[in-house]
Amino acid sequence: MKTPCPLVQPVLAVLLLAPVLTGCTALVLPLDCSDIHNNDNSPSGVYTIYPIGSTSAVQVYCDMDHWTVFQRRTDGSVNFYRPWDQYKVGFGSAAGEYWLCLETLFHLTLRKTYELPVDMEDFSGGKASARYSSFSIDPKSFGYTLHVSGFSDGGAGDALSLHNGQKFTTLDKDQDQSVPNCARLFLGAFWYNKCHYANPNGVYRWGADGTISQVGVEWHHWKGNNYSLKTISMKIRPVQNVLKSDQRLVEV
Repeated sequence: MKTPCPLVQPVLAVLLLAPVLTGCTALVLPLDCSDIHNNDNSPSGVYTIYPIGSTSAVQVYCDMDHWTVFQRRTDGSVNFYRPWDQYKVGFGSAAGEYWLCLETLFHLTLRKTYELPVDMEDFSGGKASARYSSFSIDPKSFGYTLHVSGFSDGGAGDALSLHNGQKFTTLDKDQDQSVPNCARLFLGAFWYNKCHYANPNGVYRWGADGTISQVGVEWHHWKGNNYSLKTISMKIRPVQNVLKSDQRLVEV
């Protein structure tokens, strides 16, 4: 069941505005998790956002320091070796492991300027992160090309620079710089180059395992090519919460 929009204002608020408003009252739907947090200081959890208006409701996990999580691996309960159409529309559960949706991600980064941290943990309890001050992707017609820059180190190292400027590749849509398909070679889906330093959508394994090389949930600059991480998440937050275009309104 979809979570009700947490940003719908109480009836009392509308009534208080009645003396100064005529006709319909316009309420702002949350574009992302920062809109939810800014309005009611909600705790971390699953919420509904509206990336392109009132008919575009989608559930996401909001890490409530304004962060909208678009990718999360925690326990191997969801298979991430999937075709293009599923990465385009998203899969999994916002309460657990999931991929948000390439199309939604494009519309979000079209409207605001975002930063990206990648948080990860190994099977010994070690934690690290990589942070990028700018993150966006192009539309489907450009292959959802990744744009990422402004790296700062939280101990994980910069594994994404290799992937900057690359189109998204899945097992059935080869847009990388390698022959053969990187997604098929390394059992994942990502903005592969030829092929990867980061494979967050690879096969969920348990720590060091080189039986089949480089197919795990990997971040090369932290744990190497054959260590599959326990958890990894990718999330975005607006830089100074600046909109690139007008917020969408709904009449009530």
